[in-house]
Amino acid sequence: MEKITIRRPDDWHLHLRDGAMLQAVAPETARHFARAIIMPNLVPPVVTGAEAIAYRDRILAALPDGSDFKPLMTLYLTENTDAADLVKAHRDGIITAVKLYPAGATTNSASGVRDMDKVRPVLDAMAEAGVPLCVHGEVVDNDIDIFDREAVFIDRILDPLRRATPGLRVIMEHITTSQGAQYAREGGDTLGATITTHHLVINRNAILAGGIKPHYYCLPVAKREEHRLALRQAATSGDPSYFLGTDSAPHTDPAKLQPCGCAGCFTATNTLSILAEVFEQDGALDKLEAFASLNGPAFYGLPANDATVTLTKGTPVQYPAHIETDDGPVTVFDPMMPLHWNVTT
Repeated sequence: MEKITIRRPDDWHLHLRDGAMLQAVAPETARHFARAIIMPNLVPPVVTGAEAIAYRDRILAALPDGSDFKPLMTLYLTENTDAADLVKAHRDGIITAVKLYPAGATTNSASGVRDMDKVRPVLDAMAEAGVPLCVHGEVVDNDIDIFDREAVFIDRILDPLRRATPGLRVIMEHITTSQGAQYAREGGDTLGATITTHHLVINRNAILAGGIKPHYYCLPVAKREEHRLALRQAATSGDPSYFLGTDSAPHTDPAKLQPCGCAGCFTATNTLSILAEVFEQDGALDKLEAFASLNGPAFYGLPANDATVTLTKGTPVQYPAHIETDDGPVTVFDPMMPLHWNVTT
């Protein structure tokens, strides 16, 4: 196959940041994607409907002229979240979902939840109103190995949460383990899972073998090869439980290249070419549209996009090594392999 046309894809987990970074990276996503779930972990976080409106307006202002990209806004769940404001924001079309960060789990998560019992009334209200919950699925206990934190979260937090609130629609974001893939597959109609581009490509050797490589450091951290292969099998299966959420997370190089560097891989620029390469390698190009363009809208109850994009196979595509921002350069994720699929329309 030398050419493939799919419905225009969506990104169901995206960081755009704010200020100069927003201005630089928003066009990278808008070039190929129609919609994206926008993460609310700014400083301070986006916790009310009014703040979501203001952030949405800043995103729209950062888009190129003529862009029809639609940001799908979320609220950051805290132990002080106003359930009535949250439900109203969803009813009024201001937000599409709510994000649960365990406090301390990842970038700008200090305002997250420490005691799940304190947010149960909000979760009950969300279930009744049909508001989806996006979950960063890791425990943060110091006694739990960082490579085990997703599996422990499923057992300790996620499964009890879903049993206590059975009507709640939950998205396991950026799953990284075979346990996560299995739980999502067996979770029924109210459970879905996003998989990132970079977790389909790298395992933990990419970060650690031959020297520490900070541009491959992300949270959740990449796991063993067996888990990467499980994610590849899930993503390329066509199973509606799985859909694309890049977790594209830009940080300037000075923020990445320091003794305590930031977590995140910036993949917005070259994700579609990488995905086509991965799906072709696994003999599953016919499943790319489901993963990137159909399964996500179906889970969120939204229509798939009418517009299409075409990828054409040829000589390796050359993407920029960096995106320049007024705050400094952002390194584009290097998949460590040639990318032969170019987005032509």
